[in-house]
Amino acid sequence: MTLLNRNILALSFLGILTACNHSEKEPAPEENSAAAYIEQVQGEYVPDRRVERFDVESEAYDGKFVLRGETTNPKALASLKQRLDSANITYVDSVQVYPFKDLHGKTNALVRISVANLRSDPKHSAELATQATLGTPLQVLKKEGEWYLVQTPDKYLSWVDHGGISLYSDEELAEWKASEKLIFTAAFGQVYSNASEGSEVVSDAVAGNIFELRGVKNGFFEVEYPDARIGYIKTSAAKKYNAWLSGLEASEENLVQTSRKFMGLPYLWGGTSAKGVDCSGYTKTIFFMNGVVIPRDASQQVHTGSLVDSTGNFENLRKGDLLFFGTPATDTTKERVVHVGMWIGNNEFIHSSGRVHLSSMDSTATNFDEFNRNRYLRTKRLLGQEEDPNLLLLKKKDLFTNISAVE
Repeated sequence: MTLLNRNILALSFLGILTACNHSEKEPAPEENSAAAYIEQVQGEYVPDRRVERFDVESEAYDGKFVLRGETTNPKALASLKQRLDSANITYVDSVQVYPFKDLHGKTNALVRISVANLRSDPKHSAELATQATLGTPLQVLKKEGEWYLVQTPDKYLSWVDHGGISLYSDEELAEWKASEKLIFTAAFGQVYSNASEGSEVVSDAVAGNIFELRGVKNGFFEVEYPDARIGYIKTSAAKKYNAWLSGLEASEENLVQTSRKFMGLPYLWGGTSAKGVDCSGYTKTIFFMNGVVIPRDASQQVHTGSLVDSTGNFENLRKGDLLFFGTPATDTTKERVVHVGMWIGNNEFIHSSGRVHLSSMDSTATNFDEFNRNRYLRTKRLLGQEEDPNLLLLKKKDLFTNISAVE
C-alpha cells in the first residue's frame, strides 16, 4: 500500500471516530489521529512535492503510534513531533531524513553526460520530469537499485540513472569547484578525443555544459569530464567560465538573442536542454544561458518576478517578460497555469509548443495565436528582480565555482 493510500485510510478512520462519544480517560492510540497532524504538517511545510517531501505515515502498534517514512525537511518533522507531544500522543520516531546514511558521504553528484534525463520514478519507463546538463551539481538524497533520488539547483526532486552521474563527497565537490571551468555556449556540438575535428568523438555537447578546463591547444580547449574523461572542444563553441560569467548581462536584447538560438527545437515534455524543451524548460534554458536559474515549471515560474499585466493589455510589456497561460480561478476551482512564453516585442512572444516558434497577439498577424490569446492569464518581469528568493543569480551564488560573487 502506498503512503498516500495509508494516510487516506487513516483520515477516513478519523472521520468515523470523531462521530463517537469521547470518554474522560486518555484515548487509546487507535482513537488518536497522528494522521491528522501529518496532514497539517504536509500542508504547512511541504505544499509542493516537486521541491520538498514529507512522505510520513503513522501506524498504531503496541500501545503507541509508529511514525515511518522519509522527508527532505527536518523542520517539518520537528513540528510534527512537537504537535504530537502537545496532544499527548505517544509515538516512536522511525522517520528518515534525507540524505540517507547508506550513501556513505557521497551526497553530491555531477552530471557526466551532455544531458541527463531525470525521471518521476526510479525506472526508464517513468515520466521525464526534467533534465540536467553536464557539470550540473546535484544533491543526492537516496539510492534505490541503480537509481538515485536527487535534487537539482532549482530544488526539483527526481530520479537519475547511475550512468548519468558521478558521485562526489563534499570535499571532492569543493575541489572540483576550485578548478577552472569552461562553458559550452553553442547550441550543439561535439567533444573530440584530440585537438582535431578529424579525431574520434568523445561525446556530444549542448549549451550550458560545464567542464573542467585543462588548457588550450591548436584552437581547442582541453577539458576534463566529471568522470575524468579528457576531450577537446573548438574555442569557437565555448568560453572560459569566469570570463563568460563576468561578461554576462541579462538584458532584454540578450534574452531575445539567446531564445532565437533554439528556433525550431522540438517540444519535449520534461525537456530543459538543446535536445528538446517543454514550454517552461525553454524559458528556463534562456535565462540560465544569461546567468539566472529560475524555477522548473510554469506554475512555479509564475510566482517569480513582478506583475506587469493581468488584463491583456500588452503595451507595457518589455522584451524578456514571461507570459503565462491557463485557466483562471473560479469560486470552486483553483487557477491552473499550464503554459509560458517570452515576449520579444512587436506584439510577439516565443515559446515551445510543438516546436520553438513565434506567435503574435495581433489578431491581424499571420501568426496570430488565438488559442493562447484566449487563455492568457498574466505577464511577469524577471529582469531587475535580483532580490527575488525564487531566482538564483550565478554572479551572486555560483553553482560551479567556490566564488560566491563575481564583481
